[in-house]
Amino acid sequence: MPSLWKRITFSFASVLCIASVTLLVVALATERWVRGRILCKTGADIVNASDPELGQFTGDIYFGLFQGGKTRRCGLGSRSSKIYMFPGLMKTLNSGLHMMVILFLLGAIGFALVSLSFCIYNARRVPYQSIKGHKGLYLWNFIAALLGSLGLLCFLAALRCHSLTERVANYQESFFHLAVLDDGLDWSFWLAVASVSTHAAICGVVAMSRIKMPERQSKKPEEPTITPLDLLY
Repeated sequence: MPSLWKRITFSFASVLCIASVTLLVVALATERWVRGRILCKTGADIVNASDPELGQFTGDIYFGLFQGGKTRRCGLGSRSSKIYMFPGLMKTLNSGLHMMVILFLLGAIGFALVSLSFCIYNARRVPYQSIKGHKGLYLWNFIAALLGSLGLLCFLAALRCHSLTERVANYQESFFHLAVLDDGLDWSFWLAVASVSTHAAICGVVAMSRIKMPERQSKKPEEPTITPLDLLY
């Protein structure tokens, strides 16, 4: 049976594993990876809009790994529409890179769950094999953090090097051309970053479990001493 200190540290590491998985699942399910502003360039060019009038042709766009939405203004009022990455947009985007992002993040979730199972095991039992103990936990968390980091780097590459926002904004736009004024990473992306960072904290907690805490020693009751005088009586 593990000591009380190890049970506490491994239980806390289990909570961090659950937090990491939850953050990554929420990040995958939400639509706020990127948020930006788009300009209806075709409408602005038709009326030869000046700088003060460009606000009437400026809309918004947001999207995640699976869906999103945009609001475009082309001189006829605001028109909102939903964006679905699958299956139509895959023909426009770099589909291989986009799938790599999703697969890397799913792999990170899988190894985070493996780490969770090992944390629970170490909180209840003393492992006989090193791969089931601290070394195994370091390995699984390193792999989970590595896969999560690769997924985030692939997403940044698609966003900055392959004009991801512009491709998403102009999908199914036959007449109007939408130019991206600015775009940036939104809170769903930072949730994924927090999930990856959690694995470093888990490794720190696992390392703390190896600290040997001083054990409380119970005092033994003093045995009565018998003198020769006591034997006379």
